Amino acid sequence: MKYENTRHNAGFIAIDSLSENLGVSLNTKKFKAQCKVCELFGEKVILMKPETFMNLSGESIKEAMTFYKIPPERVIILFDDISLPVGKIRIRRSGSHGGQNGMKNIINICKSDKFPRIKIGIGQKPNDEWDLADWVISKFNKEERETVDGIIKNVESALNLIIKGDIEKAMNRYN
Repeated sequence: MKYENTRHNAGFIAIDSLSENLGVSLNTKKFKAQCKVCELFGEKVILMKPETFMNLSGESIKEAMTFYKIPPERVIILFDDISLPVGKIRIRRSGSHGGQNGMKNIINICKSDKFPRIKIGIGQKPNDEWDLADWVISKFNKEERETVDGIIKNVESALNLIIKGDIEKAMNRYN
């Protein structure tokens, strides 16, 4: 896959790690996504990796929300953030898209900004010679990828807290 393991796929990297740790495969094709209903931290969840273009992932999210009757407050979005250094995460209860086009699409299509989210830092483009689109679809170098892999355990711990209803604790611990 052309964009696999790129900065723009930081959320997918986290989902892949999580599904591997759970011993589940996102082998169901539904809602324009690879998905799997499973148990996570004692709760029934659906893990999803939209197969639409990243910037159109709201289509996939909306279909699943409608089918399962899930309110935005119960949908946790994992995505890349260029404003954060590689290896940092930031958790938000809700809010604007912050310039991230995939999140913008989710908010517009789902008509809500009440999605809890975990932003995964991919670093700012190193200089003005880089086009932003080229930067986000570039691959992590070896050290950066090791750093991203290292923070995935924090993403999983934050998910645990958010799923259990303690987003404040997750934000205080990991932001």
